[in-house]
Amino acid sequence: MKPQYKPMLAQLAKTPFNSKEWIFEVKWDGIRAISYINNELSIRSRNQKELKDNFPELNELKDLAKDVVLDGEIVVMNDGKADFQALLERSRSTTISNIEYLAKKSPATYVVFDILEKQRTPLTNLPLIERKKMLADSVKEGKHAVLSVFVEDVGKEYYEAAVKRGVEGIVAKRKDSSYESGIRSHNWLKIKKNLSCECVIFGFTAGEGIRKETFGALILGLYNKGEPIYVGKVGTGFSQAGVTELRNMFRKLETNEETLQGVDVDEKITWLKPQIVCEVLYQTLTKDGKLRMPRFNRLRTDKSPLECTMDQVRSNNLQEYASKRDFMATPEPKGGQTEGEERTFVVQEHHARRLHYDLRLEKDGVLKSWAVPKGLPTKSGEKRLAIEVEDHPLDYAKFEGTIPEGQYGAGTVKIWDRGSYELKVWDENKIEFMPKGERFDGRYVLARFKKAGEKQWLLFKARG
Repeated sequence: MKPQYKPMLAQLAKTPFNSKEWIFEVKWDGIRAISYINNELSIRSRNQKELKDNFPELNELKDLAKDVVLDGEIVVMNDGKADFQALLERSRSTTISNIEYLAKKSPATYVVFDILEKQRTPLTNLPLIERKKMLADSVKEGKHAVLSVFVEDVGKEYYEAAVKRGVEGIVAKRKDSSYESGIRSHNWLKIKKNLSCECVIFGFTAGEGIRKETFGALILGLYNKGEPIYVGKVGTGFSQAGVTELRNMFRKLETNEETLQGVDVDEKITWLKPQIVCEVLYQTLTKDGKLRMPRFNRLRTDKSPLECTMDQVRSNNLQEYASKRDFMATPEPKGGQTEGEERTFVVQEHHARRLHYDLRLEKDGVLKSWAVPKGLPTKSGEKRLAIEVEDHPLDYAKFEGTIPEGQYGAGTVKIWDRGSYELKVWDENKIEFMPKGERFDGRYVLARFKKAGEKQWLLFKARG
């Protein structure tokens, strides 16, 4: 059974929610690992590092399951809470004597939450709730391996209880979701007390005072479609020992090449080859895509730099969309499509209680959407009221069909025009864009109509 799966990843959600179509589990603070259990055992991290030698106690998996592939999280518990620093120490150990000592001092637990394969038959296309049943039938619990406990429906209450117990958050998973290997999917959502992301260190600024011999701040970046994007700098959260450790790591990676474009800092930067990943806590994302009030938390040697993408900090805004729809009844898409090379737009003719048009623009992994009751303006100077509605999944750009009576938005949906668009401006009060469709083209502006209400905009065609 050769290693072949990449973990399915969760998108960020803003708030906990209740839904009969989702289950909710603890978000463990550990190392994600996929286990291949046959005559031999292989436990692989997200960057395909073999972990079984560092955690010999997990060899008991061979006695707890046969001929399966499992997904889970390796954690080290201390006083009822996950101790990531102890876990990191164990993952870095190289000598047999030290590994054996740490296995006794800080034993690991493998929390199993999914089954991907059984008797060499892939199960990834099955709904999650069916995989959960197969997991319970296929794996026994042991001293160092347990099955993840989940609840249904009550995400808000479960989140509050988890946070009170000192857990960093929960993961919400759609019951009917397939396992999307290597994808950060809308069908799994992580809901955390403190926002955090794994960033790549591209350089550092000079230090002052007691940090004169080390560094001032780290230059951070995330990848978007393979290209690094500057997301800010972080200069707080370090211990003195941590600063010294990092500076020693940096010496081998210094380069004269500018490894990250668009860095707007006044200080001199020492550039680094982008090979080190760190976890950063932050308050929110600014309008220009920077981390607001970032604070260094820890190194993440279990993550590879290319895994550190902008998807981590893009909030999933599809909760409202999903909560309004019964996907057993409506043919509308559930979501799951990822971004393409170009930004897409769609205008849909929606024959609901009243005929209106829906304008949708792709941004940050979703379709930002407006209902336009009177139709789109075609001449310069014409203005139309556009009412902002919930974000829709990217798949909706291709949707045509009839939403049944009794369902939200009941009626027939037809594509009036679709294509790509060029973005000129997108800020809190104004969106200027150039659609490139057969019927909808030119330069258009959406301007917030503050006097009419929070969700009200004016859409008009600009001159030129």
